[in-house]
Amino acid sequence: MKTQWISTLPILLLALALPATAQDVEMDVDIAGDNLKLVALEALMAAPDEKALPIVIKLLDGDGNEDLKEAALFILSQIDAPEAHAKLLEIAGDAADPLRPDAIRMIGIGGDAESITKLAALYAGGDAATRDAVMEAYLIAGDVDAVYQIALSARDNEEFESAVEMLAAMGARDELRQLRQSTGNSESLIEAYAVAGDAESLLALARDESDVKTQAKAIEALGIVGGDEVDGALLEIYRNTDSDYIRNAALGGMLISGNDENVLQLYRQSNDLAEKRELLRALSAMGSDRLFEVIDETLTGTQ
Repeated sequence: MKTQWISTLPILLLALALPATAQDVEMDVDIAGDNLKLVALEALMAAPDEKALPIVIKLLDGDGNEDLKEAALFILSQIDAPEAHAKLLEIAGDAADPLRPDAIRMIGIGGDAESITKLAALYAGGDAATRDAVMEAYLIAGDVDAVYQIALSARDNEEFESAVEMLAAMGARDELRQLRQSTGNSESLIEAYAVAGDAESLLALARDESDVKTQAKAIEALGIVGGDEVDGALLEIYRNTDSDYIRNAALGGMLISGNDENVLQLYRQSNDLAEKRELLRALSAMGSDRLFEVIDETLTGTQ
């Protein structure tokens, strides 16, 4: 009895501090009770798997609120037992269960290889929310090959771009390069190379003059990667091209990378008024401190 009194004391104190309407008291006591249940679930994480598993499954099969069940799903994902894996897959496979996307993500967190393999079937037959959840599970689990296979067999451009974005987030440079060989160049791949920091692939495209639009996008994307090699390449491309379009792309790459030193160097070396005006605007857009040197030199006639 004493234990029961102590455990309910926080709820009673909370109730006394609330507005006097019975409805408000009942609602807030429910909230406090759920908070205590969350604390209990947190404590359950330290329990042995064989003790925690039946309690978690009972909660998931009951009428608890969604927050409690989401917490229970996480605990379930941390239990390395066939029954836990099976329960997660059961919820993940139930299209009518509102916890389905969360269960799918928890499979990624749990990292059970067999369960992760079974996500491919859920992806193939699932709706957009299910497919997104499976992709997130692959990201969490670091399953690069599964995402690569989705990109290879994409049913439309949107699906391809989603898979490519995920591969970029996973830093999967080799797979992204293989996709270029299989599917050809695309804007989404160029963006993915930039996110993955793949300067090598972008430099190859930036020096390939067979498609000027692809070349220009790759040049600008180099600015996202940055670094000494990229800075040198952008300066080289700017100086050596006869195309204003490509030259503007190189300047855009310098803007993105924030390399004001190269822009300042080009400004001082140029004898073309229109070009100097564009370079001066670039320094201004970059918020470069070197801009004031140029302004002073220009106004005092030293440039």
